[in-house]
Amino acid sequence: MSLVVTDTLADERVEFTADGDVTLYVCGLTVSDDPHLGHARLWFHADVLHRWLEHLGYDVRHVENVTDVNEKITARVGEHEEWTAERDVAEAFTASTFAAMRGLNLLRAEVYPRVTEHVPEIVDLVETLVEKGYAYESNGSVYFDVTRFEGYGALSNQEVEELEAQGEPAERSEKRNPADFALWKAGGVSETAAREHAKHNHGECVPAGETWDAPWSEGRPGWHVECSAMSMTHLGDTLDIHMGGRDLVFPHHENEIAQSTAATGEKFARHWLHVGLLEMDGEKMSSSIGNFWTVPDALTELGVNVIRTFYAGAAYRSEQALTEETIAEAEERWHRLSRTHDRAVEALDSVDARSKATDEELRAAVERTRTAFTEAMNDDLNLREATAALLDLTDAVNRHVDAVDGNGATPDAAPEAYDYRGLRGAVEAFEELGGDVLGLQFGSTSDGEVDLAGELIELVLDVREAEREAGNYERADELRDALADVGVDVEDGEDGASYRLE
Repeated sequence: MSLVVTDTLADERVEFTADGDVTLYVCGLTVSDDPHLGHARLWFHADVLHRWLEHLGYDVRHVENVTDVNEKITARVGEHEEWTAERDVAEAFTASTFAAMRGLNLLRAEVYPRVTEHVPEIVDLVETLVEKGYAYESNGSVYFDVTRFEGYGALSNQEVEELEAQGEPAERSEKRNPADFALWKAGGVSETAAREHAKHNHGECVPAGETWDAPWSEGRPGWHVECSAMSMTHLGDTLDIHMGGRDLVFPHHENEIAQSTAATGEKFARHWLHVGLLEMDGEKMSSSIGNFWTVPDALTELGVNVIRTFYAGAAYRSEQALTEETIAEAEERWHRLSRTHDRAVEALDSVDARSKATDEELRAAVERTRTAFTEAMNDDLNLREATAALLDLTDAVNRHVDAVDGNGATPDAAPEAYDYRGLRGAVEAFEELGGDVLGLQFGSTSDGEVDLAGELIELVLDVREAEREAGNYERADELRDALADVGVDVEDGEDGASYRLE
């Protein structure tokens, strides 16, 4: 069975096809805050897709952008003494994002392009669209004329006549059609736009953000054109897969298709995959709403394996709820997989594992697991069924080990030795399918030990804070340095100290 995926543009399940290397572009994060588990859900599913394609024998060229130019970023300038410009804020949260990615055991992308690195390519793309008649200049800004692109609205199943106005209200008098969208914006970020996203009241004028020279004006690139320029710069005119959150279908991805196809005359992406949103307290997890759980906090409390097992509990294309029940299920599933893997390794490496011992049921279970796992993954990345296949293997492994140990059979019927080949096959299935494909870390520090480590770090931070309050700053610095020596990076903020594991 070949890999089948749900393609948003085709609006149906289609067979995935690619010639040679697979080019995968993932719409990355606007770095205006610490990443939370809602952002990480897209990362996880893109990561598993990357891993599965490699398992199938493809070479994957995975590119994920960093949006480091945005009014939300500008709005945070001045919140901290060192945040004196838009780039300062972006760099701080880019570092936070990369640390979260590494903590989640994501494969590294080929490159993480940033908007600030690609302004020349953005300007060139806008110039091409103007020259070809798809875009027009107005008061120093440049807009894409949606009526000029046949098929606009196909991704989101909308007709041009029914589209709502795009962009800020101040832009609308400059546009030919309300649905036209900005490719280049004259000037900097307006104070109104920046204040709209500000989390704190600024006592002074909000900085307008960075601007660049362009043929039409000194200004800033539009949001949508940034991804087109970055993806085509690194992966070419046509992508095999474009992936992003479901909330980006319109207007972001709709506009990407229009401007990219209009500029090159080529199909922009062969497959569009959209990941459903993560919900908490009945609403989309969002920094603006405040119902979020940051990745560093979740890693400290749950550990990477529970988080990844949680994400594997629902289809990528559907919404997923973060609740006590869904987390408890993920914990139970991971602990079951981890304990069985460790038990199989212990038996495999013991003197009681023999070359001539044979458990046909165990060996058959390994083959069934591999077959069921492959069928599930090729069935639109059905991770829940793929995980279930691994869980079925835990039953077979435990039955075998129990039987040899005399716990699952009468003494007269108990096998005398472990089936070495059978256990080796089981361990390889856990580590190849669960580890290499699902990204689980078998044999790593247990989640219980992670929780204990977090509690000990918090205890040291409490002692350090007490020393600071008592004026013993030298002792407080010694405690911070001691934590740094064991890979704990401490950051002092307005709400107290926080930390991350390096």
